[in-house]
Amino acid sequence: MTFWENKRILITGGGGFLGSHLVKQLVKRGVQKDQLFIPRSSDLDLRTWENCVKAVKGRDIVIHLAAKVGGIGFNQNYPGELFYDNAIMGIQLIEAARQECVEKCVILGTVCAYPKFTPVPFSEDELWNGYPEETNASYGIAKKALLVQAQAYRQQYGFNAIYLLPVNLYGPGDNFNPESSHVIPALIKKFVDAVREKKPYVDVWGTGTASREFLYVEDAARAIILATERYNKPDPVNLGAGKEISIRDLVTIIKEQTGFTGEIHWDTTRPDGQPRRCLVTSRAEKEFGFVAQVPFDDGLRQTVEWFIEQTRG
Repeated sequence: MTFWENKRILITGGGGFLGSHLVKQLVKRGVQKDQLFIPRSSDLDLRTWENCVKAVKGRDIVIHLAAKVGGIGFNQNYPGELFYDNAIMGIQLIEAARQECVEKCVILGTVCAYPKFTPVPFSEDELWNGYPEETNASYGIAKKALLVQAQAYRQQYGFNAIYLLPVNLYGPGDNFNPESSHVIPALIKKFVDAVREKKPYVDVWGTGTASREFLYVEDAARAIILATERYNKPDPVNLGAGKEISIRDLVTIIKEQTGFTGEIHWDTTRPDGQPRRCLVTSRAEKEFGFVAQVPFDDGLRQTVEWFIEQTRG
């Protein structure tokens, strides 16, 4: 608790999926609610410079989680917005934090920043060895630009900005809107709806051969706290569980956990996205002692149960 004592903390996106879990864990750690500033985008749109200045005013620590983000379909439909909104929010916020002499700035990047054909598991050293997968390139590059800014500001101004690269997150409170959700919440909603509506089959995008790694949201929040407390270097750090699962196997597990007994129809006209995603996670363990704790089946079950309870008629 010594690190957080009397610190004035800005958390952008603090009311969102990851942010809400981060806030809960900080409060459990002893951080007082009056130490936290958690502006809503409706109150402070960070695409506007003056709002970034207001947001960082008087803050000691900035944790930048706010992002416009979605799944493959959302990325295909709104690449311009994804690039502009994510780049402009981050660039302006980091500059405002520097001008305000903020003590530390923690920036959340994305696994989408990695090249499409990165050797698996992804090492941080491979981040610049190719272009991202096309369906999420605009988002990935916008977020990766913030790493360049953080490193440049550290070099020129001595500004303590760190950059974390989480894999796909999941857990209770996720975004289940089919227009913008990621793969796990999208699949959970499809299968739960199919059970309730007694559908004979569920359509799933792609071939099922792509693989993904997933990190439970409470583990991700704990990782951010540990990094904020202990990490002060320019190198990006992966946050993950170090295990991958194919989309086909993921679908099978969600089917079982939701109690769906019908058929799976694979829509192979739809994109798979990046072929594989799995991270090297040794840097996080070495630098600030983070190791994922929640087993995937347990976390997935908790997420399914949460969604069923929240949407029960």
